[in-house]
Amino acid sequence: MIYFILTLALLIAALVAWTQVKAREIEALYPPMGEMIDVGGYRLHAVHISRPDTADLPALVFIHGASGNLRDQLMPFRSKFEGRAEMLFIDRPGHGWSDRGGSENNAPDGQADAIARAMQTKGISKAIIIGHSFGGAIAASFALGHPEMTAGLVFLAPATHPWPGGIAWYYGLTSTPVIGPLFANTLALPAGMTRIESGSACVFAPNPTPADYVTRTAPALVLRPAAFRNNAIDVNNLKAYATRVAPRYSEITTPTVIITGDSDSIVLAHIHSEGLARDIAGAELVLIRNLGHKPDHVTTDLAVRAIEKVAGFDVDLKAAAASAEAALAGDDVTCPGEAPSAG
Repeated sequence: MIYFILTLALLIAALVAWTQVKAREIEALYPPMGEMIDVGGYRLHAVHISRPDTADLPALVFIHGASGNLRDQLMPFRSKFEGRAEMLFIDRPGHGWSDRGGSENNAPDGQADAIARAMQTKGISKAIIIGHSFGGAIAASFALGHPEMTAGLVFLAPATHPWPGGIAWYYGLTSTPVIGPLFANTLALPAGMTRIESGSACVFAPNPTPADYVTRTAPALVLRPAAFRNNAIDVNNLKAYATRVAPRYSEITTPTVIITGDSDSIVLAHIHSEGLARDIAGAELVLIRNLGHKPDHVTTDLAVRAIEKVAGFDVDLKAAAASAEAALAGDDVTCPGEAPSAG
């Protein structure tokens, strides 16, 4: 028995040491690329692009989803709007290079408040808020908590409503007080490294993953112990939060467009996106055939048109959607594993 305990202790120590070394290697590969903004006792990492003289759009604030960081939104959108708008890409609290802050950031409304303070620090009084996946819950919370700062909303495959069933097992495990930190500091990173490519494929399916997606968006950052646990807490708390807050979505009056795919196996469109379209008066739902969970990367031009529509441009979203669907007609990538479903 003593031999077994000693062997187990040595194994755990070795895994902790390996995880720390590997986490530092990941950080060296993907260092901060923006600035640290003090939001009241802790800092958020953000890339801020100042308003250009040629701007024809309001400020744009991009909020990434679960298991991500600001690079995931920076990759598809920065080049599309440079010269047209002031932009703020933010690592959500506890993700990427942002500090976690207090327990208020265990829920979307706390994170929305942190983003509002970051905007104010950068002199952004009002913006169109663009949220992907979990970022959609934060965008909705932002509109509820800060309507005077919300010029419009664009939801991309949003996770916003309670759903039947649960979440992937490792989210619940990692959220627990004792076993969670142990798992995050020992097994999560080595197991996660084997799943980065296949996990990305599942998120994009049935659409192909861009060849440079993993290297440019750094999903490995979420495998660091603290980030992994923060991400798990976010996802584990989402259903209860959405159950409590979704009935208030009818209070949102800002111009809204929702883009989602009928082949999204991560966040089911008929629950979340259709729910938002039902709850927010005047919201326009754009449902794309054969689109998975990444309209930000797969149908970027359609997302651009949606942002323009919310900003007041005369945009034919039906025509843009038809063009997007035509481009996806031949996509048939299969998820090579279990997708981390949230609804």
